[in-house]
Amino acid sequence: MKEPIKELTKAEEQVMQILWMLKKAFVKDVVEQFDDPKPAYNTVSTIIRILEKKGFVSYKSYGNTYEYFPLITKNEYSDTYLGNFVKNYFGNSYKSLVSFFASGDSMSVAELQEMKLLVDQEIQKKQNNG
Repeated sequence: MKEPIKELTKAEEQVMQILWMLKKAFVKDVVEQFDDPKPAYNTVSTIIRILEKKGFVSYKSYGNTYEYFPLITKNEYSDTYLGNFVKNYFGNSYKSLVSFFASGDSMSVAELQEMKLLVDQEIQKKQNNG
């Protein structure tokens, strides 16, 4: 049975975002992608080793140098993270999540209409495939 995907800390997620974007990278490549002030090389190296232990990344060895690459896609992580978020904050109800955004002041009428269009398109796809 596949082990569940663990949630990332903010620092781990920042490194993973860079690895997902670059697809493969050496530690120095990851450090270069950070805004100034950039984290220390050793800090990024430690975070990558933690990500390796958590099963998020692996590496290819070139002598004493390691090129790292993601083992989990951004979509796989997003699905898990969003699922946990909905479970913990919205009683495992996507309807409650959508209602929360739709009823608040954070979304404009245009954004609500766009969301409705996306939902209508998904309904149409599922009806055609079902």
